[in-house]
Amino acid sequence: MLRYALRRVLALVPVLIGVSVIVFLFLHLIPGDSATAILGEHATPDAIVQLRAAYGLDQPWPTQYVIFVGHILHGDLGKSIRSNVPVTSELSQRLPATAELSAVALLFALVVGMPAGIISAWRRGSVFDHASVVGALTGVSMPIFWLGLMLAWLFGVELKLLPFSARLDTGARFTPITNLLLVDAVLRADWPILGQTIRHLLLPALALSTVPMAIVMRMTRGAMIEVLHQDYVRTARAKGLRDRVVVGGHAFRNALLPVVTIVGLQVGALLSGAILTETIFSWPGIGRWVYESIQLRDYPVVQSMTLVIAVIFVVTNLLVDLSYAWLDPRVRYR
Repeated sequence: MLRYALRRVLALVPVLIGVSVIVFLFLHLIPGDSATAILGEHATPDAIVQLRAAYGLDQPWPTQYVIFVGHILHGDLGKSIRSNVPVTSELSQRLPATAELSAVALLFALVVGMPAGIISAWRRGSVFDHASVVGALTGVSMPIFWLGLMLAWLFGVELKLLPFSARLDTGARFTPITNLLLVDAVLRADWPILGQTIRHLLLPALALSTVPMAIVMRMTRGAMIEVLHQDYVRTARAKGLRDRVVVGGHAFRNALLPVVTIVGLQVGALLSGAILTETIFSWPGIGRWVYESIQLRDYPVVQSMTLVIAVIFVVTNLLVDLSYAWLDPRVRYR
């Protein structure tokens, strides 16, 4: 297992290098100039030249890429062209917000999607099964930006039940420890702040969880249907075991492999989907930050955040691969 893990870690290096090269080239092929986007169309040519020189934008592309990679290897993600603030400093403030939102969205997807998939497979052909399949198809088909706007309009504007922007109420005073407000509120035993945090999380997390929820439900249902037709399941039923024991104790664990795989892939989908969700709900995370940085051609931020998201994605998939041996004793790595 250790040898396999080391091979996988080494295999991540060319993947990350390829991602950095592609993103670097695409950013520089986008029409427009970052200096002009920041200083405005009425900026003087001298000011534009000075800004480009200050951030090395006047260098050839290969030179800029080598400088960028050299800084990354030294743990330096550079400085934002827009704010002149180190990317690592801003990242430490914004990443916990996105992590909290993505974790709650993934929790929604698992809590709803997996039981719905299990029950649909168990009661295949029932009204619940048909309703779940239709709901899953609807969830996959709905764009996040449309659903987010509809949720904000219905629950925030019309019904006024839930807030639809920021992480806390306006004027709330709270000093975070880790910037994970759910965790920090519990650590400080500040229950009003905990309530505010949950209320502000509900709408964006629900919007972000819709597609993963539908995918998890469909994958769980398909895997369970396949497992429920296996010989050992029929043998367990022939022994007189109750259906709940057969489904929960025998079939579900053996159906987990494809479900775990799709859950690992959804981590990357949640991070990419957070760009739209955070923009709609004014959520101060890395998704909204990347969106604003793309508009301003803030190359250091976009390049660094792309690499961070890529690292999270590939590490998650590595953990998923390693979990196979624990979930299924038949899996052995050499």
